[in-house]
Amino acid sequence: MEHRRAVRAFIGSFTSAGGRGKGTAALDPATGALTEASATAAVADPSYLATATTESGPVLYAVSETEEGAVAAFDIGGDGPPRPLGEPVPVLGSGPTHLSLAPGLVLTANYGSGSVSALSVDRGGRPGTALGVLRHEGRGPHPERQGEPHAHQVLPDPSGQWVLTVDLGTDSVRVCALDPAAAAAPALRSETALPPGTGPRHLAFHPGGEHVYVLGELCPTLTVCRWDAGRGVLEPLGEASVLPDGHELPSYASALAVSRDGRFLWAANRGHDSIAVFRLDAGGEKAEHVTTVPCGGHWPRDLVLGPTGTRLYAANERSGDVTWFDIDAETGVPHRAGSLAVPAATCVVFA
Repeated sequence: MEHRRAVRAFIGSFTSAGGRGKGTAALDPATGALTEASATAAVADPSYLATATTESGPVLYAVSETEEGAVAAFDIGGDGPPRPLGEPVPVLGSGPTHLSLAPGLVLTANYGSGSVSALSVDRGGRPGTALGVLRHEGRGPHPERQGEPHAHQVLPDPSGQWVLTVDLGTDSVRVCALDPAAAAAPALRSETALPPGTGPRHLAFHPGGEHVYVLGELCPTLTVCRWDAGRGVLEPLGEASVLPDGHELPSYASALAVSRDGRFLWAANRGHDSIAVFRLDAGGEKAEHVTTVPCGGHWPRDLVLGPTGTRLYAANERSGDVTWFDIDAETGVPHRAGSLAVPAATCVVFA
């Protein structure tokens, strides 16, 4: 009988804030509960993680959100702790906050330097030298947060032709052409402006591939956009608040997740410490704010669907925990089911 390896969770945390670095947790598929198995601080401030399947097996990637900026890779094909695949590789940018994978490439969004880096990846998943850096230009009206570009996310589109880069400092999303064979950074195609002061942080695609949802951090809004993969064009259609009516205290939206059937969207709010629930129409063009629920802790930095798509996991940075929720299949409303203590938690991925 073929051995089927259990799904595990990998959790990032800020070592500079007391976190244990990159943690591994066992997942109970019946309840969604996490049990910590190991942790290592070998990589400083591994604030964002991603997984990929290579010819040699599954690999875990982590950014090092430091002034120098680096990417580390780990073999997670065995049952034991992740095994480093060489030393961390510089990204030629500071403060990388996000990474994603494209054929033959690791892409990082470098918040501190306002840039996007492309690193080569060999068949075994090891990242190599940075091939190129795309530097953003511009600024926004916020006096402290938008004096210069701050790339916060870089994500390939479902077609694999394009890369979208989200910049909090310039109130815009850039569309770039992706050509792994060119051995260079993504090439800028166009820039889509959002309302001044939005401070866009993250985006997600609708499963249908024709709509994109952009989450604003400085102005906590969800912007629904039409995405034309044939032309590489992103068109904003409308906005909705991710906070309940009447809320006045500062709150900074952080992460979003879309259900696999395209019926629901969830957005995390730091400060308000909540998860906003949206109902999407059949095509994904309209988002209706249904309700907000507590995030189970303080300062939810990341929000992700579990492997079955029936649970949500929130990495609550300042309360130091990862909380999981069962999702009501009819309403999309999450209900708290448990939590795991993780100091300075920043993100969760599954493999």
